Amino acid sequence: MVVDDSLTVRTIFKRMVESDPALMIVGTASSAEGAIGQLAATPADVVLLDLEMPGIGGLGALPAILATPGSPQVLVVSSLTMDGAEHTLTALQMGAADTLAKPRPGGFTEDYRTQLLGKIRALGSRAGGDGEAVLSPARPALAPSFARPGLARRARRPEAVAIGASTGGIHALGLMLRQLPRDFAVPLLVTQHLPASFIPVFARQVETACGRPADIAADGLVLTPGRIAVAPGHGHIVVRRKGSLGLVVEVSDAPAPSGCVPSVDPMLESLGEACEGRALGVILSGMGRDGVLGAQALVDAGGTIYAQDADSSAVWGMPGAVARAGLASIIACPERLGEAVGAQAALPVLPAPALQGARP
Repeated sequence: MVVDDSLTVRTIFKRMVESDPALMIVGTASSAEGAIGQLAATPADVVLLDLEMPGIGGLGALPAILATPGSPQVLVVSSLTMDGAEHTLTALQMGAADTLAKPRPGGFTEDYRTQLLGKIRALGSRAGGDGEAVLSPARPALAPSFARPGLARRARRPEAVAIGASTGGIHALGLMLRQLPRDFAVPLLVTQHLPASFIPVFARQVETACGRPADIAADGLVLTPGRIAVAPGHGHIVVRRKGSLGLVVEVSDAPAPSGCVPSVDPMLESLGEACEGRALGVILSGMGRDGVLGAQALVDAGGTIYAQDADSSAVWGMPGAVARAGLASIIACPERLGEAVGAQAALPVLPAPALQGARP
């Protein structure tokens, strides 16, 4: 369903979607109120939602849209202004799955159509974004799945926790961080796929949502217990150990294998090396496979990886790739992952001989 108060935009989106024979428009609406009424009678898999409309608007209607019978995934279509970033990120925190810039007149190009249809297909089919469909065994929504018990048994207190996410990841991140105990005293790093113009607003919202100070990562930033370092939109977080300073951030613009900027892979790989494996990585909802190479490097160094489960993911691409590779010691919903992160951070620090003996 397309929900936008502009007839021109509704018409263009309808034509773009219907150009793919696998997709069908079940309705269009010029207001959020109209969309809620239509969705009650005709469920949709994906809703393209404009936020700024007369009446209650897209943001005000979002909870009701998510609760309609089809439990649709919502793709917010937004401009990349700071005001748009505030509203769009609030929508993503509330449960919208993804965002796409609404182009200026003349910007509805073939490249834009390809990007739009790719997001719709991934959200509608819950495919992994890499061509693989989701195969998720039935299990209680809050029950963790231990993918590789051997990996879980070697868990140790991390020097830092690194979290990677993309589509659907902002909502999952909020759910996870709220489960951390008040005395959680391990540095946190977050790489979320977002446009660069969204990052300052995202960092502020993360800070507010979890009650922990957040910094946008920059060269020379020293990782501090309990603080969050958020990857900037123009580069990847890379972690180095620098003498008495401890763990220090560098921002890299080197091309990443996934093609993503920022990318999760350099963050996890560098953290594993800098901490000699005493690190924990968490992969949340997202399209594609960004993070799987870094997760492999972190596990090879002796670190630990957790992954969000398919049932709670908007798209089980990034966490699914890690799970299928056998790298995750726990696969669970964000709330359970938060509890597990808190528990691992509370483990005692092993003495050097025992720590060495625990490594594979």
